[in-house]
Amino acid sequence: MSDQTANLALPLILGSQAQKHVTHNEALQRLDTLVQLAMISRSVTEPPIGPPEGARYLLPTGALGAWAGQDGALAIFAAGAWQFVSPREGWRAYVLDEAVELVFAAGTWDVPPLPELSQLDGLGIMTGYDAVNRLSVAAEATLLSHAGAGHQLKLNKAAAGETASLLFQSNWSGRAEMGLAGSDDFAIKTSADGATWFEGLRIDAATGRAAMPQGAVIDGTLTGSGVVGTVAQVGGVSTGAVIEQGSTVSGDYIRFADGTQICSAQVSLAFVADWALKQDWAYPAQFAQAPSLSVALDADSLAAGSAIGAGAISFAGVEGVTSSGARAVVYAANGASFLSGESCDLSVTAIGRWV
Repeated sequence: MSDQTANLALPLILGSQAQKHVTHNEALQRLDTLVQLAMISRSVTEPPIGPPEGARYLLPTGALGAWAGQDGALAIFAAGAWQFVSPREGWRAYVLDEAVELVFAAGTWDVPPLPELSQLDGLGIMTGYDAVNRLSVAAEATLLSHAGAGHQLKLNKAAAGETASLLFQSNWSGRAEMGLAGSDDFAIKTSADGATWFEGLRIDAATGRAAMPQGAVIDGTLTGSGVVGTVAQVGGVSTGAVIEQGSTVSGDYIRFADGTQICSAQVSLAFVADWALKQDWAYPAQFAQAPSLSVALDADSLAAGSAIGAGAISFAGVEGVTSSGARAVVYAANGASFLSGESCDLSVTAIGRWV
């Protein structure tokens, strides 16, 4: 039978042993040393002067003085002398001056490895986690940064009918959600109470086209971002801006993404005969086919001293309408005539299709 225990090497009291209290006290002393093992330091190489009873050190390589030759051992000051204990596999010790825990394995002391994160049931940082929220963080901000280049935050769902989204809450009640909710289309929706939701934007997964189911309210002037620019279509589908505006010497025009075009101008008509004033008008922008035109006579534009007034005009309008222009005309009524050099103005508007 051995005279000491297998793990901590505590001395055993043997039969017929004299002064059994010595063996018993030695075992207690070793227990006091090794249980709840907390070392003062693992970097001190020389014994301190006047150490307190029970002082414990983990000896580094190159220990000197009374510690010489005890590298890697535990040095304990007990009964006025240094005693040394060789560590065994699996022993743990806390180093006070570093606030670090060490474990003795494969003949050396080292920081124990962290548990595998993949084996954790959950993780709560400054808060608790539950069966649904396996990762919970309570903080003023959460930073996810790159590792040399970019960074992606990935939300994966099992099937198209499931949800992968970001939910924004107010006092734990949903107020806004964005992501793939119930389909593979990207959508943004909002709620005032967390119960009734309104979808504000949906982007079709197959085409990338956006729809606003609730409509849109525009405050201020729309400029840039494809609103005002050059309109275009391919196969009947808009590929350019929403509105296009322009002006030339022939007047002003506005085009819309749906293909509608409006041209307008004030045309000054010249004398061609005593019964007619005429002027060709080339549209400021070409139409796809002949548009519809409307005119308004500016009676005040008739030359001072005109032989006729507005009431002596039989017709004011256009003729010869094509996709590129028209002729504005004013005819005098029977019995009336214009004077040579006389003129008047017509406000002309053409509405049609640019595509």
